[in-house]
Amino acid sequence: MRAVLLVLTLLGIGLALRFVRRPVSVVLAVVLVLTLALVDVAAAVNASYRYLPTLGVALGLGGAGDIRDAYADRARGRVPENGLVVSANLPGTRSGFAARDAAVYLPPAWFGADRPELPVLVLLHGTPGDPTDWADGGRATSTLNAFAAQHGGLAPVVVMPDVNGDFTGDTECVDSPDGNAETYLTDDLPRAVQKQFSTRPPGRQWAIAGFSEGGMCALLLTLRRPATFGTFGDFSGLLGPRVGETDAEVPATVAQYFAGSEQEFVAHDPLTLLGARRFPGTGGWFEVGGADSDTAAAATHLAPAAREAGIETCLVVLDGLGHSFEAWSAAFRDSLPWMAARLGLVPRDPAATAKCRPPPS
Repeated sequence: MRAVLLVLTLLGIGLALRFVRRPVSVVLAVVLVLTLALVDVAAAVNASYRYLPTLGVALGLGGAGDIRDAYADRARGRVPENGLVVSANLPGTRSGFAARDAAVYLPPAWFGADRPELPVLVLLHGTPGDPTDWADGGRATSTLNAFAAQHGGLAPVVVMPDVNGDFTGDTECVDSPDGNAETYLTDDLPRAVQKQFSTRPPGRQWAIAGFSEGGMCALLLTLRRPATFGTFGDFSGLLGPRVGETDAEVPATVAQYFAGSEQEFVAHDPLTLLGARRFPGTGGWFEVGGADSDTAAAATHLAPAAREAGIETCLVVLDGLGHSFEAWSAAFRDSLPWMAARLGLVPRDPAATAKCRPPPS
């Protein structure tokens, strides 16, 4: 796709230079051709991932508010009808990871005078991606507001951090030359969140979920740090850290992320980790589009292995859906009541978690 667009762009420039005589017209023609090529690339990405499902998102009309306003409302006891999404600087103090600002959802209960210490749900984006992807394309804000409205303003504090450092980065959530993302997400992030938002400490009342790269990351970080995260949601993740978009790129992955060390790769391989020990008290929700062949295959391997390792496991396959926000927003809606119950926020409701099915043995 990129090669074809490049060829077409160069042909367009050549034709512009051949037939347009005036210098200003040449510049305008070249700019027009380049713009159309970039629009084609963006459209191809959006068609695949549906990053911009609405005009408002495309124009940047979503986004996060000022955290200082949330603190001011809380100090005055002003409880909003719906939760607020604010921008927060969660620094990589120990890791040195240069993270973009996170987006944080604060439920109405966070603003109340008799405010409890709330549990935390971390939502991870994919690549290419941005911390606000969950709030925008993933429709997490509306899902959380609907949940809070049904539970007297209660919902988790939901942290949507940067996992890659920039829009096109791809750390796979490991410590590598691309950045110490694992240390950032499992060490720096919990400390900063507790300090800024007075939440419950990491452990059973912290969950982590994500889509695509972020889904794999949620599983991997829980297996490597079960004392930090007690529950995970893997939505359309691959088998483990990978260069590229399939599970076939193992040699390139070992070289890029683990400095050629097979031992380090194995230490970050979810199937190996699941086979090496048990994870009592941990829960995991796998959800994937049935038309998303690579990640559907990964889920059919990972979910039974998780169950065998003592993890309370759910597996949901969405017929006809692919690798898109349509699948990921549905996965979040499906799994939120189950995760909130595991976080101790609300009682278990069998009707609300009817889609939770244990994987085949």
